[in-house]
Amino acid sequence: MRKSIAILLCVLLLFQLTGCSTANHTAEPETITLVLDWTPNTNHTGIFVAQENGYFDEAGIAVEIVQPPEGGAESLVASGKAQFGVSFQDSLAPAFVGDAPLPITAVAAVVQHNTSGIVSRAGEGIDTPKGLEGKRYATWDMDVEKATIREVMKADGGDFNLVELIPSTVTDEVSALESNAVDAIWIFYGWAGIACETAGLDIDYFAFADIDPVFDYYTPVIIGNDTFLAEQSDTAKRFVEALSKGYTYAAEHPKESADILMKYAPELKANTALVYASQEYLSKEYIADAARWGELDADRWASFYNWLNDNHLLAEEIDPQHGFTNAYLPE
Repeated sequence: MRKSIAILLCVLLLFQLTGCSTANHTAEPETITLVLDWTPNTNHTGIFVAQENGYFDEAGIAVEIVQPPEGGAESLVASGKAQFGVSFQDSLAPAFVGDAPLPITAVAAVVQHNTSGIVSRAGEGIDTPKGLEGKRYATWDMDVEKATIREVMKADGGDFNLVELIPSTVTDEVSALESNAVDAIWIFYGWAGIACETAGLDIDYFAFADIDPVFDYYTPVIIGNDTFLAEQSDTAKRFVEALSKGYTYAAEHPKESADILMKYAPELKANTALVYASQEYLSKEYIADAARWGELDADRWASFYNWLNDNHLLAEEIDPQHGFTNAYLPE
């Protein structure tokens, strides 16, 4: 009898110790680093919502959100020093060609459609691409940038060679237009366009995607490190699912989400009107006409990369289906 009791006690003790060990292991969150593409703004709201609302905690993940290095998020994610980052389909293209393509993959679209285009002072004739003829455009002097403008001008009967290209030093689109420093600027309407509106500046604007659907590419996107995605796919899926919850909440609750963004980026409180208006605008763009947040359409992805190939804008041709996956999105 005494021997049986002793064995039973040993079994119970072993079970208790094993249970404690398993509980401690389960409670220990997995750490992930996410690198932004720029300073915090409304493109990133869903990330901070997921942090604030505990969606990462529920997924068993501790997320460190960091600013990008000078080389951008792509290099940091490719190196494995960050597991995820924020990038853009057009910026990714050069990283996918050559002898050593970066080991990164887009796993989710932050917004469903390209909201970029050309902004100008109202009434100066730049409400269509042809109107850029004879005007001063602030350029980054990038091949894809100039080819895009050339293409939309051609479609509108305009001549890109008649545009005066001014090296861009624009950090504030409102000031640049109000001071007459330039006539036209490439912007993302969800931030810079809304900034013009809230500042009371009358503007004209045309979106590239409205002129040619080939320019309805994905910008921005969430990218992941290929090794991490392959070796820790379960963790990657839990991370993306938490992000999905964050962006879905932001789509449904723009005011509350803007408040969360400003909590994590208090410097934005200097212009709360812009943050609230931008969040209201993007709340309709995060999911838009897609079946779920993050969905990447293969045809749209390939269409833009085929255009890059057709116009010889990369060092070598890119596989139009390379660089993205929907495999990590929640069902």
